[in-house]
Amino acid sequence: QVQLVESGGGLVKAGGSLRLSCAASGRAFRRYAMGWFRQAPGKEREFVAAINWSGGITYYADSVKGRFTISRDNAKNTVFLQMSSLKPEDTAVYYCTQFDSDYVPRNRYTDYWGQGTQVTVSS
Repeated sequence: QVQLVESGGGLVKAGGSLRLSCAASGRAFRRYAMGWFRQAPGKEREFVAAINWSGGITYYADSVKGRFTISRDNAKNTVFLQMSSLKPEDTAVYYCTQFDSDYVPRNRYTDYWGQGTQVTVSS
């Protein structure tokens, strides 16, 4: 059974940085693409970033492009989200996800979610 555990969230001032981590277990990590989504209060969950099995291909939402970087360490079964130049509108619960393929599906569909980690950016 897939388990995803996020960490690294917290409170940061606008312009600051945070690094989220997600430790995965349950199946061969290196075989699957990974991603991050977020959900702000009163809003739907939205795609943030994703990475293919090798780390060679990444995708970003337009709202975070140039500020966030997704990466992975297949030896440690961990995916990261480095967030810089944070804005108050980045405030949300951030969820790690694992896709059912080694590539990131076009529709970003996924069945596997972590419990989420809160990121709060103050102005």
